[in-house]
Amino acid sequence: MEFSIKHVQPGRSKAACVIVGVFEARKLSTAAAQLDEAAQGHIAKLLRRGDMEGKSGTTLLLHNVPGVSSERVLLVGLGREPDFGVKQYREAVAASVRAVSATGATDAELHLTSLDLDERDIEWRARQAVTIAQETAYRFELMKSRKDPAKPPFKHLALAVTNRGDTRAAEAGLRVGVALAEGMALTKDLGNLPPNVCTPMYLADQARDVAKRYRMKVQVFERADMEKLGMGALLAVARGSHEPPKFIVLEHRGAAKDGKPVVLVGKGITFDTGGISIKPAAEMDEMKFDMSGAGTVLGTMKAVGEMKLPLNVVGLIPTTENMPGGHATKPGDIVTSMSGQTVEILNTDAEGRLILCDALTYAERYQPAAVIDIATLTGACVIALGHVASGLFANDDALAQELLAAADSAHDRAWRLPLWDDYQDQLKSNFADFANIGGRPAGSVTAACFLARFARKFKWAHLDIAGTAWRSGKEKGATARPVPMLTEFLLKRANG
Repeated sequence: MEFSIKHVQPGRSKAACVIVGVFEARKLSTAAAQLDEAAQGHIAKLLRRGDMEGKSGTTLLLHNVPGVSSERVLLVGLGREPDFGVKQYREAVAASVRAVSATGATDAELHLTSLDLDERDIEWRARQAVTIAQETAYRFELMKSRKDPAKPPFKHLALAVTNRGDTRAAEAGLRVGVALAEGMALTKDLGNLPPNVCTPMYLADQARDVAKRYRMKVQVFERADMEKLGMGALLAVARGSHEPPKFIVLEHRGAAKDGKPVVLVGKGITFDTGGISIKPAAEMDEMKFDMSGAGTVLGTMKAVGEMKLPLNVVGLIPTTENMPGGHATKPGDIVTSMSGQTVEILNTDAEGRLILCDALTYAERYQPAAVIDIATLTGACVIALGHVASGLFANDDALAQELLAAADSAHDRAWRLPLWDDYQDQLKSNFADFANIGGRPAGSVTAACFLARFARKFKWAHLDIAGTAWRSGKEKGATARPVPMLTEFLLKRANG
């Protein structure tokens, strides 16, 4: 889908479809009222007849409205005016795209970006409109032999601004929105691909493609390279798989060469059986999403490249399968991590922290400004926070606040959980420096505490996205979270 910013009054639009909002109690938004004036009260008359009440996310499509140049007028419900906020705005944009896509219209003009919204400026509203529109229009059909029959494609969405002075800010929001949408689409595609396609080698190839397109530096370390680096924890997870592991390093240099980078570390388990501690069969197919941290890093790096962000950003992706087999790591095995610390592996299904810990140690060489790891790490985080918020842990309060502010701005929510030393006792081992699990109590916290032992030399945050990276059920698929949060965080860092 293509986007543009257009300074136009709704009554003068010549788009195939013009989209305006209606609040509950049949109250017209400013743009809808202007359209109704051009139509000599035709829209208000339909509403008084009871054709639409204005409930949030509802739509009513009108054809050949008198006095209006557009073939179609789409009314979108905004809910109660006093309650109108970010949630209702997002619902309205998504409902608009769904409704227009079901018609034969190839272009539309959206007049929702002019709505007053919780002190969110036009740049934010335009950015959100673009990303929501692309997200709503997204379909994953790469693996289908027959595509779903569709109407003529909805190709172009113009974001209308009523104040010409808002045009430049809206265009800035559009550019960021398009870059973010591109990154999110890559993350979704990677997550939705089957595990026999999206292997560690495939992720490495995708990193090379991103590097080539955006002139980034890329390195892909093989098993022998990891052995030389002493990545014993990562290699322990890879032992049971026939797919060779990879350690991917992707570098965007958008600022001074000596500028300390932000390092993003993404868990890349392309399929997780649990290893010898094998998972139940039910819903095991969803373990293809266990590489969502890696997908997030690649999607965020793509967005960074699209924006040509003036910031140094490094993406680190340890990636492998976690499989059972004659060579697989066993419960009770002890391995030596790249940091030199030894780990007793009590459960081979707690493998994400093992591949991440070596990547965190590798991150030290960059003397980073901050390190953020992203991982579908624990089912315990899903129990704690459900599918609404990602779990956030950090060893630095300022970094945590930055990420929470970015999460709020992007509407990609996170919630901070404790990282107190009191929990470290649960990781004690009689035979190694510590164990890779701490029992059932506070499972997401002890997993973060494990990682914290490898992040003492820099400011670090951990995002547990086990509950937010994908949806199950009828709408099963990758969500691309937390690409919006991380992109917002990096944007704010770049803009100082």
